[in-house]
Amino acid sequence: MSKKNKDKKPMISVGGQALIEGIMMQGPKGAAMSVRLPDGTIETEEMKVKHLRDKFKPAGWPLIRGIVNMVESLLFGYKCMEKSAEKIGLDDDSDPEKMSKLDKWIADHFGPKMMAVVTGISLILGVVLAFGLFFYLPTFLIDVIDKYLIKPDFTTLHPLFEGLMRMVIFVAYIAIVSLVPDIKRVFMYHGAEHKSIFCYEAGLPLTVENVKKQKRFHPRCGTSFIFVILIISILISSALVVAFTELAADENRILWIAIKLLIVPLTVGIGYEFIRYAGKHDNFLVKILAAPGLWMQRLTTKEPTDDIIEVGIESLKAVLDDVESEENGN
Repeated sequence: MSKKNKDKKPMISVGGQALIEGIMMQGPKGAAMSVRLPDGTIETEEMKVKHLRDKFKPAGWPLIRGIVNMVESLLFGYKCMEKSAEKIGLDDDSDPEKMSKLDKWIADHFGPKMMAVVTGISLILGVVLAFGLFFYLPTFLIDVIDKYLIKPDFTTLHPLFEGLMRMVIFVAYIAIVSLVPDIKRVFMYHGAEHKSIFCYEAGLPLTVENVKKQKRFHPRCGTSFIFVILIISILISSALVVAFTELAADENRILWIAIKLLIVPLTVGIGYEFIRYAGKHDNFLVKILAAPGLWMQRLTTKEPTDDIIEVGIESLKAVLDDVESEENGN
């Protein structure tokens, strides 16, 4: 084994998420979020993470753990995003003059429960938007193309073209939102998260200089995970339609959408296992399947500035055990 490989850290459970002016990391000591406050200081808060697998062993089994981890990550990540917004004062609606008419109406009718109501509405709208963009719209567009633009009928190929259309819509959506200045800044924190983790995995001290040298495209990123899920979804959907061609018929459209929703847990489970495998291997198959997600990270990550890298370093150090923190320059 080369000296370079000896120096590298063994793969452990270290990951994170970009927040609003901050980064959340999870590691051996649990979770922590670091946020750059309006006064320029960095505030780090350690957090406890409860996993279903600790109480219910089947939740940690292969295939099952994928969908469980995804739901837990979404809920915990949303909680951290809300906290980061609070810390930098984005949700300070105490001044009635700064509140919109909708905010005032919600405040008048729900009072202290205002934030819970707003959060609930946001989640519902998010689910509706995701369903419309990534489930209904691809199917609708392919049906229109099949019916009016292309002859002969290519019904059995619908899953393939729907999947490709879903990828196009996803890329276009990310490209558009990345133009928003606030989102672009979140993507800079995303880049700092990846670079900090790469620096740690390389066995280097966690300094701004060392982190800046690292890549910002990580194979275990959620962006790569989404693309792997899309690819697996195409394969499973295509196999089902080839085996049961009547599923793609117009009269079975509702049934087909329901089946696609039902196979989401299986797709997520397989995708999660692949991402775990990809994080530990670097063979030809991994490179092929991981390539779209790594390419997509050119949009979802941006090169961070030194002050943003400092936030990533602080959040990562907070989740490392004492020995590792000392070795990495704490």
